[in-house]
Amino acid sequence: MGGLSVLDAVRQQLPGAALVYCADLAGFPYGTKPEPEVSARVAGLLGRLFERLQPALMVIACNTASTIALLHVRRVIPCPIVGTVPAIKPAAALSVSRTIGVLGTEATVRQPYVDALAAAHAADCRVLRHGAPALVAAAEAKLRGGRPDPAAVDEALRGLLDQPGGDRLDTVVLACTHFALLREELEAASPRRLCFVDGAQGIARRVADLVADRAAGVASGAGRFLATGPREALAPLRPALQSRGLLSFETF
Repeated sequence: MGGLSVLDAVRQQLPGAALVYCADLAGFPYGTKPEPEVSARVAGLLGRLFERLQPALMVIACNTASTIALLHVRRVIPCPIVGTVPAIKPAAALSVSRTIGVLGTEATVRQPYVDALAAAHAADCRVLRHGAPALVAAAEAKLRGGRPDPAAVDEALRGLLDQPGGDRLDTVVLACTHFALLREELEAASPRRLCFVDGAQGIARRVADLVADRAAGVASGAGRFLATGPREALAPLRPALQSRGLLSFETF
């Protein structure tokens, strides 16, 4: 459900668009799975969704799925696909101390894709990384009306700040879409002022640019929510989904 942070930004850019949010609840979580499993699952799901929905554009609103499978699915699915990758470039532009952190899932922070982003956009920075899978569960709990585990938030921050060079850290990339949903909790738990950066706004601008050239294919209307897994798992999520304009609920 972390991709709701991306949905929020896209909705701001395209308030009238008919958005379909697809959640792979049956495959959750991706961040602890082997790369081949994630790649095969993402490709299969996107293929089924394209056949069913015939969308003007698709967004992979997940850093783990994007860093592993984006290049592959772009070769086989015949519509524009926007990925979600760690916002290292804007973080490097903001950092004064030239030390930035990348906070993501274990799968994301170890990807060569992250190495390439750091080399291309933060070559003059020290880039610290930490995998914080417990934050994913904390964000899911928050969406279901619960209280995120404060210990998970503290551990995630300490995982960056306690590394060599962590005392100079001033900017943190939220390299998991779930983590943007916990921005308030992360800011409140930080022992000093840190700048938290995610890529949602940049993704939304890219989506708006792409669909501007395909306006005839972009429908308007109420949002839909599709999910894998049992329907009863959706009940605690309904308030968060309905508040975002996702008014119909289906499984696939």
